[in-house]
Amino acid sequence: MSSVPHTSTPPVGKTPPATSTRQPPSPSAPHGDRWYSNLRRIGFWADHAAIIGLVLLVIVFTALNPVFLTLGNVQSILVASSILMVLTVGQAFVILSDGIDLSVASTMTLGVIAFGIAFSQGAGLLISMISAVVASALIGFLNGILVAKGKITDFIVTLGSLSVASGLALVLSDGKPISVFSVDLINFSTHGLLIFGFPFIVAAVIAVLAHVLLFRTRFGTHLFATGGSKEAAQATGINTARIKIAVYTISGVLAGIAAIMLIARVGASEPAANMTFLLNSVAAVVLGGISLAGGKGNIFGPIVGALLLTVLTNGLTLMNVSQFYQPLAVGVVVILAALLSRFQK
Repeated sequence: MSSVPHTSTPPVGKTPPATSTRQPPSPSAPHGDRWYSNLRRIGFWADHAAIIGLVLLVIVFTALNPVFLTLGNVQSILVASSILMVLTVGQAFVILSDGIDLSVASTMTLGVIAFGIAFSQGAGLLISMISAVVASALIGFLNGILVAKGKITDFIVTLGSLSVASGLALVLSDGKPISVFSVDLINFSTHGLLIFGFPFIVAAVIAVLAHVLLFRTRFGTHLFATGGSKEAAQATGINTARIKIAVYTISGVLAGIAAIMLIARVGASEPAANMTFLLNSVAAVVLGGISLAGGKGNIFGPIVGALLLTVLTNGLTLMNVSQFYQPLAVGVVVILAALLSRFQK
């Protein structure tokens, strides 16, 4: 007679204890190891190129010339960077929408001339400032209309408006500078709070407002969606044409504000467009980590990029490097930043 093996059964109403198959969590890497791992990734350097480059430039120029980090020179750098910062914010909005504004410097020049003409005709300071902003905003608005409704490539539209705005500035001024003397503008350009001049404060306020607009409003969400994929944005009901018109108009308005700041600094309305502002505004955006394909980035990166370019120019000037070499240095920095941007997360 064969024996049947005995198996124990759990009491009725009780379930056998479950056998856990989960592995114990692996201990997390020490904080220092994570930092070392980040430093080894080229993507880390690409994501923080602007701030890392700025810190390195400050260290190098301070070591080469102690005057660089004096209070007076720091104030000068901050004020000098303010115009480029304002233009860079406008350029950032356009590039985030997967566009580019090649007319930004000429638009600012037209605003400068509009201000000068109004001021020379006896209009008050406020009316002259409004004239500058309206003239520049009009160019931006027309850019947006042609891109969004005319279905013309951003590059072609803004390249054409670059010439139009420059030509209008020369025609309206007869190619001659218009002297602008205003005690209020002089005080604006030479005074401030602590080490921060009023032009820099204005630029900083604009940057903060732009950040809020991008990351705390529906408009910002729609802008990122439009820059990321226009077709996908349209499929979700976003009016991408309206977004395009808005960003180019914003760029124009900010060019008008930059025009006022430029007049306050030089004391005249110059009809010749300074193309350095165009190149540096795009360069600051690239340095700041905004993707030229649109849909990715922030405002504070380009602001740091604008400050970096100003620091670079200032440091080279203090070292008595010829101004002919300064665009070369800026170009090298921008190319390196564009190369690093390929490795961004």
